[in-house]
Parts: sequence; C-alpha cells; structure tokens
Amino acid sequence: MIGIDTVKIARIKQLKERFGDKALTKFLSKDEINLAKSISSVAGFYAAKEAISKALGVGISSECSFFDIKLHKDSRGAPFFTLSQKLIDKFDITDTSLSITHDGEYAIAVAAIQAKKQQIKALSH
Repeated sequence: MIGIDTVKIARIKQLKERFGDKALTKFLSKDEINLAKSISSVAGFYAAKEAISKALGVGISSECSFFDIKLHKDSRGAPFFTLSQKLIDKFDITDTSLSITHDGEYAIAVAAIQAKKQQIKALSH
C-alpha cells in the first residue's frame, strides 16, 4: 500500500504564526516538534502523517489519528515511522518505508506499508 501527500510550506508557517506551537500539537507530539527544527520539516512531518494514513487506506480519521503515527529520524537523519499497536494489529503490518522531500514551496512525503490485511474501499461510480 502506498500513500503520498504534498503540503505548501507557507500553509504550515501561517498556521504556526497565527496559533503558535499549540497549533503543531494538533498533529505532532512534543518529541516530533523537537525533532522538526524548521517549518519546512514540520510541513514534511504533516505530509508524512497524511501519506501514511492514506497508505493504510483510511486517512486521518477515527481509525487512524495523527497520534497513532510516530515519526523519528535515524542516525543519518533519514525519517522513519512507527505505528500504534492498534494499527499494527488491525492491518498485520510487516514492513514500512518513508521518504520526505522539499522542493521550493512544497513538502512531499511518500509512505509504503506492507501488510497482510488490507483496507478495502468500495469504489462508487
């Protein structure tokens, strides 16, 4: 399962300017806020959480909150994520991968999740 999201960095900057760090706590933990030292990193983290939830097939919802997803960086600074036990059990997740990039005014994230169970959505025409 693959998810992708793009966020205009200025949108996150305006959110922080208007509401301060409290706005960031709506989608990031304190550890994640500390890890994202710049507004472009914060935008990348937002895009990452959206991409991960899309890869699960549920989006940010009652099934998957922003806080069911934890973002980290490895010793080289590469992003990775962990999921709540609730999501691991629900989807029987076996492997994950995450890429975050920034290009000009945008932060883009792509998440890949391998799972034994898949969320199947009915398509309407």
